[in-house]
Amino acid sequence: MKLVKPLLALAAAGLAVGAFAQAPKDNMSNLKQMKVSGTDLNIPTVPQDGRKADALRANLKKIKLPAGFKIELYAVVPDARHMAVAPSTNMLFVGTRKTTVWAVTDRNSEGVASEVKAFAPSLNFKVPNGVCWTKDGVLVVVEHNRVLSFPAAEFFYEGPDVAVGEVVAQGQLIPVEEESYNHGARVCRMGDDGKLYISLGQPHNVPPAGKVDMYSQLGIGGIVRMNMDGSKREVFARGIRNSVGMDFNPKDKSLWWTDNQVDGLGDEIPPGELNRSTAVGQHFGFPYWNGKYKVAGSPAALDLKDMKEPANAVFPQVEFPAHQAQLGMAFYNGKQFPDKYKGGMFVAAHGSWNHSKATGALINFIPVNASGTAGKAEVFADGWLDSETGTYRGRPVDVASMKDGSMLVSDDYAGAIYRISYSN
Repeated sequence: MKLVKPLLALAAAGLAVGAFAQAPKDNMSNLKQMKVSGTDLNIPTVPQDGRKADALRANLKKIKLPAGFKIELYAVVPDARHMAVAPSTNMLFVGTRKTTVWAVTDRNSEGVASEVKAFAPSLNFKVPNGVCWTKDGVLVVVEHNRVLSFPAAEFFYEGPDVAVGEVVAQGQLIPVEEESYNHGARVCRMGDDGKLYISLGQPHNVPPAGKVDMYSQLGIGGIVRMNMDGSKREVFARGIRNSVGMDFNPKDKSLWWTDNQVDGLGDEIPPGELNRSTAVGQHFGFPYWNGKYKVAGSPAALDLKDMKEPANAVFPQVEFPAHQAQLGMAFYNGKQFPDKYKGGMFVAAHGSWNHSKATGALINFIPVNASGTAGKAEVFADGWLDSETGTYRGRPVDVASMKDGSMLVSDDYAGAIYRISYSN
């Protein structure tokens, strides 16, 4: 498989996209030298009680779950997106699409957060949506166009200054010219191969014909992987529109990921996707296909009418109803939930903006067959969407398993994290 290093790949393809951006002027250089930044040592905390917390608890009474399950407020976390549960402590780190990564701590081991505060506020984060852990306890934060690493973050997060490294410098994850407010939230996972896997969403609804080949070379609209020092970068999967959720199946090590569909083609098409990568270099159809709907030449992509169908395109394991916007996903490997759920996947559906009637805002469960393929999806939790008024009370983004086998759900609309537990 050809290694893809952004500048070399562009040159080899004869594509002139300009120079990459310089690193922003923040406290990165000081922190890399283990120097102080001068940032206030007192980091404000987010209140965990009061009117907002009471309203969130009241809304949770409307959530429908299978028998034996209950949902509770775990933490008030503004703009909460993707979550990374710490390996050794009762805390997690939570990304956002803004400028903050949150450190969420259960200091009393009560199954509810006692403290929420900004992580490394001396740094200038830009859309730090993606958070994940290495096997040796390094926190990775993937921004719109930079990748940072934080050794032992769960032990050294109390002050504003932390040890930090650059896996990918600012402006070198994608060409600066391809930065967009659209589809700029990244997600990441560490593989058993020691590689860091990162999704790179398409900047467009459908990429224009003149950019399809360039994006394929760079892994934009794909998943790239690399060593933790940024070396040996390669495109792992292509033909993706915007994946904002991925996880490895611990049984067979295959990488599963969600993919959001094309907008503007009506309420019922195309479907949302859950995909399975089983080898390096697979192509998942986009922008020719979205699910089994042909996008190329459709009203959303008239300039792709002469596009050649990708060879051996891999179709989704699961097709979800259109425009529910499936985002975060995780395999359930805990022991608390009934056997039915063990080894299966939970997927968060954020909810629609491109549907005439609001839809989504729920959690799906998908079992895994003995063959390693997906079973039939079912709704596990819903009620964040008021069916009578069509109003969202919340919009789930991500799911994550806790050490006790309970499951967390993040909600960037309500600014909260919920905990789902089971007892028979």
